[in-house]
Amino acid sequence: MNLSHNTILMEKLAEALKSVMPVAIILFLLCFSIVPVPNSILMSFVVGTILLIVGMGLFTLGTDLAMTPIGEYIGSAVSRSRSMWIIVAISLVVGVMITISEPDLHVLAQQVPNIPNAVIIGAVSAGVGVFLVLSMLRIFLRIPLQYLLIGFYLLVFMLARFVPREYLSTAFDSGGVTTGPMTVPFIMALGVGVAMSRSDESAQEDSFGLVALCSIGPILAVLLLGMFYRTGGGAYTPVSVPDIENSRELWRLFATAFPSYFKEVAIALLPIALFFLLFHFVKLRIPKTELVRIGFGMLYTYLGLVIFLTGANVGFMPLGNYVGQRIGGLTQNWIIIPIGMIIGYFIVSAEPAVHVLNKQVEEMTSGAIPHKAMGLSLSIGVAVSVGLAMMRVLTGLPILYLLIPGYALSLLLSFFVPPIFTSIAFDSGGVASGPMTATFLLPLAMGLCTAVGGNVAVDAFGVVAMVAMTPLITIQVMGLVFKLRSQKAVQPHKDTEQKDQIITFEEDTE
Repeated sequence: MNLSHNTILMEKLAEALKSVMPVAIILFLLCFSIVPVPNSILMSFVVGTILLIVGMGLFTLGTDLAMTPIGEYIGSAVSRSRSMWIIVAISLVVGVMITISEPDLHVLAQQVPNIPNAVIIGAVSAGVGVFLVLSMLRIFLRIPLQYLLIGFYLLVFMLARFVPREYLSTAFDSGGVTTGPMTVPFIMALGVGVAMSRSDESAQEDSFGLVALCSIGPILAVLLLGMFYRTGGGAYTPVSVPDIENSRELWRLFATAFPSYFKEVAIALLPIALFFLLFHFVKLRIPKTELVRIGFGMLYTYLGLVIFLTGANVGFMPLGNYVGQRIGGLTQNWIIIPIGMIIGYFIVSAEPAVHVLNKQVEEMTSGAIPHKAMGLSLSIGVAVSVGLAMMRVLTGLPILYLLIPGYALSLLLSFFVPPIFTSIAFDSGGVASGPMTATFLLPLAMGLCTAVGGNVAVDAFGVVAMVAMTPLITIQVMGLVFKLRSQKAVQPHKDTEQKDQIITFEEDTE
């Protein structure tokens, strides 16, 4: 690791610290006030927080050095191909491979009680692969994203009428978890690489929207699965609470978890690395120094994901489930709604893919959409969504009663905001629902649901879907405000020009 990498890593760790600490402080306050927790869970949470910060720092550095450049290289190479069949084949293979490697999907699959892991992972991966093909074709054929979103979401809600309710929440959750820390940097960079081959004005707008469409594929895939596949999974198994007596047992708890995540992330990254190397020798011929740089980036990505997932799963998941159960057992368990909103407001900043999206949006729009505005809009959206999700667990409200109005409003807003805001909004929905949502908010809802006697598969699942929905509205509202302010700024300039023209006309007539 050279000096520049050390400097950048320190910056990334500082960013990760700022992102994770607000969530950690809120949870500490809960643990020392209304929800006392066993020392074993608390100490696991402390170690998990440290691992989260280190893992996120390494991962974001690896993304900058490897995942984003790989996506851009493959995207630009694909765009130069004149064969549509090659474009379709590469997009399909990349979509399936990158989804199988997505850690969030594996986290969700392990918690779904009614579908075997291999079945749901296979269906979801196929869905992403098909919709990545459609996304690439959209860029080449210049089809407005708005029309595709309306058509496919109408299809989604039509199919939802014929699917058992046990599948609905899982289907919409799968659309959120597939666009996580592995998928988002790669797919967004792929879109940028393909869009760069065009020189028209709308090319920048069309570089966004790939994540939006790729989030629909898994939903349709699981809905179709629910229509034809009879569940063979077991009942919901609660998250196990660690029993730790001393520091040595605490270390052993994490040490035994590391090997499985080293293996899982290695299996996830290996196909991408091999595919890129094959592409390099056949098509790209990247300079050696750049190839070494990407190699270091892949190493940072690998280590970062291993550390991050270990911290999230071992440190955060048990705490989330325990807190949910204890608050659900209170007489005034409605307090989980404001608590969930506060946690949701801050937890989105701890999602690794959110930093990737915010950075790319700011770069592609030359600062016109600053990352602070994006961050605020996402935080507000996720806060509202978590509050609604907790309310739904307490009341048993069907998920479609919230999703149908939410998506209808977001699609309606798309007619009144600049197209780039619609693309970014639907991308941000998938990005906001990452590993922190799957490993903390989902167990929180499961614990709450268990305590109030609800159906976990129906009522607790759907948290990821809610987190993926509300940013579609808040980001587009930001776009509407941006549009109105731009019009007000332009109007005085036009009035001045009209006055100058009138004065000039009067002088000419004299």
